[in-house]
Amino acid sequence: MERNPIIKAALGSAFGLALMVVAAGAVSAQGDRTVKPLAVPVPTELPPGELGKIVALGRDIVNNTNTHPLSRQYVGNSLTCTSCHLDGGTNPKALSFLGAASVYPTYTPREKQVITLEDRNLNCFMRSMNGVRPANGSEVSVAIAAYITWLSEGYPVKMSLKGPFGPNSQPSLKIDPATADVEHGKALYASTCASCHGSDGAGVGKFPPVWGSKSYNGGAGLAQNLKLATYLKNAMPLGNPNLSNKDALDIAAYVNAQPRPKFVLEEHLGKNK
Repeated sequence: MERNPIIKAALGSAFGLALMVVAAGAVSAQGDRTVKPLAVPVPTELPPGELGKIVALGRDIVNNTNTHPLSRQYVGNSLTCTSCHLDGGTNPKALSFLGAASVYPTYTPREKQVITLEDRNLNCFMRSMNGVRPANGSEVSVAIAAYITWLSEGYPVKMSLKGPFGPNSQPSLKIDPATADVEHGKALYASTCASCHGSDGAGVGKFPPVWGSKSYNGGAGLAQNLKLATYLKNAMPLGNPNLSNKDALDIAAYVNAQPRPKFVLEEHLGKNK
């Protein structure tokens, strides 16, 4: 059977640019936003009928990805979509889904071709979830895309020319990744992060693991120090983001220096082989 062209392109660039963090929340390496953020209220009323049911299903999968009966078979760690896309993707400073659908279809450097929102979401199962890619058009895939599209109501359609960067994506930190100090990051992690994520990085209670076999693999966007640092700067510590650019980078470098699963694309393609 002929491979999906998205998968063929992915195979051809397996060791190219690492996948950028999911959908609307991806961080622009250029520090640009493709659409100026708008004061668009987060929708609260689901669409009527069957469409509303699918949107609600997508929300449930996003919040319970690793335990939901439809999606858990595709997840290889302890993370959910909302582990990174906080508040079900509605937090504008933490890899937000708000407005994400408005920039798709878009060109991505990793696949070196134009992809859809659905493709973008499914690739995260391979990388951030360290699992396998669900099939395009599957119930899981359609539900997540429907949920993100619902969260994009009110945003103008403006396809991105630079990649999967939604209107609420956070500009990349203006700091040289080569200046990271892993030892300083280790000390900061112990004083700032370990109470929630554990001294061993395995997570505490509802807080997710940040390294080890139950965390994201080396192909995830957050496995890149600058992208993780940008996320930490905007979203952590939870409820009171207060890190300097340098502290965020140092913590990111320490976290990403710890063991985590390697990414081998062919092992994550699942039903799209």
